[in-house]
Amino acid sequence: MSKVVQRYIALWDFEGCGEQELSFKTGDRFQAVDSSKEWWIVERITAIGSRTGEKGYVPANYLGEEGSVQEQPWFFGDLSRTEAVNLLMKKGNTTGSFLIRVSDKQGFVYALSVRMSDAVKHFKIMRSDQGEYHLFHTHLFPDLTKLIDHYKTKPVMKGLMLSEPCVKDEPVAADFSPLPLDEWERPREEFTLVKKLGSGNFAQVHEGYWQGGLKMRVAIKTIKQDDTNREIFRKETAFLKTLRHRNLLALYAVCSIGDPYYIVTELLSKGDLLKFLRGEEGQKLSVDSLLDVAGQVVDGMHYLETKHCIHRDLAARNVLIGRNNICKVADFGLARIINDDCYVSNSREVPYKWTAPEALEFGRFTIKSDVWSFGVLLHEIMSRGMNPYPAIPNSELLQYLKVGHRMSAPRKCSEKVYNIMLECWSEDPQKRPTFNELKFTMDNLSNYECSEVPSKPTTAPKPPPKPRGLFAKLQTINK
Repeated sequence: MSKVVQRYIALWDFEGCGEQELSFKTGDRFQAVDSSKEWWIVERITAIGSRTGEKGYVPANYLGEEGSVQEQPWFFGDLSRTEAVNLLMKKGNTTGSFLIRVSDKQGFVYALSVRMSDAVKHFKIMRSDQGEYHLFHTHLFPDLTKLIDHYKTKPVMKGLMLSEPCVKDEPVAADFSPLPLDEWERPREEFTLVKKLGSGNFAQVHEGYWQGGLKMRVAIKTIKQDDTNREIFRKETAFLKTLRHRNLLALYAVCSIGDPYYIVTELLSKGDLLKFLRGEEGQKLSVDSLLDVAGQVVDGMHYLETKHCIHRDLAARNVLIGRNNICKVADFGLARIINDDCYVSNSREVPYKWTAPEALEFGRFTIKSDVWSFGVLLHEIMSRGMNPYPAIPNSELLQYLKVGHRMSAPRKCSEKVYNIMLECWSEDPQKRPTFNELKFTMDNLSNYECSEVPSKPTTAPKPPPKPRGLFAKLQTINK
């Protein structure tokens, strides 16, 4: 029996640059020669399937599997709720504009997002034991196309029918590199620093260009060369090379020859999450969008948890945000892979107000100390960038926490979300949730129009004792 050859169709025009890249038009067809990386080597084929002999690199995110759901204009693949809302609310979309996206939530594989006049509704697309798709048990469909066709003629909810697919943004080919993942070291001459974005104790971060096989905008962290920084550079790059996740910052290249060292990563257009939350756009985010941001951070940290990695510096300033509010955990200078249950460090160079009490007092860092930090980060998100414990100096914080005091809930923060923070701030690390459990909790905070996934039963933690004396004054100031 002859092997079926999978073919792909171009979903957008693409203009290649350089001899290795292949230009193409929407509707062109290809056969993959090497599809193991994010830039594929393909061979162009004709409409009747004949080979042309013309080969080259193409960005894989410009192609869809011929004859599959990927070919449909309403299918958007991996997309968060916030990304879906931002796309559907853009100019060019109207009431009834819609898209289907892949969901990583427990209990359903796809979600349907539909624009109303001033909001977006989300529907779970369930699948029966026989493989049929449905929004409601009363109407079952053999495939997604039939489901879409039905709700173009029948309302998906009162007064709302599907009209036209959401206007699709052309993907950004510059997000990907055809370089093999093991060829990290690049010549310094390939990089151009353009403007400084920020600085820390050991490094500066610049926006720049990588002018190797592609001319692409990148972020370049420069680390001055000395014995201490050489170790920081070695540990951070070794750590980044092991990571590959949608919500973690991607490493592109390094330059360890010459001074300073370069760590080259993807560039996220909106900068760090803390500045974003305090800015005009962040101040206008809905609660649902804020929870989506928090959920993306949990997804990235859950991946680290599965890799037995601890971050040790999880905070809004170390999360980056890009187009359509995609969030990525960054700054892995303090991160460690742990072979045992914990990592012990006597260093006092820690983010004090984000660090768990057992790490402050005994230097014991675990996945659960990262969970504590996430609780503080969640407070930053829901307060839109408020400083934690603003009236309490570092020297008094540990005692404040040891007697049971915690930050009060941010203004307009629901009890459910505040209870998540309190669970993350449990005095006993073993009583804090794992990131896997947090992922379940955050997934089920989202309100879908059709909910068939049972809520996970939780017990609200006991509220902390009321503060007295000096701490009462400090907390009054805090409020």
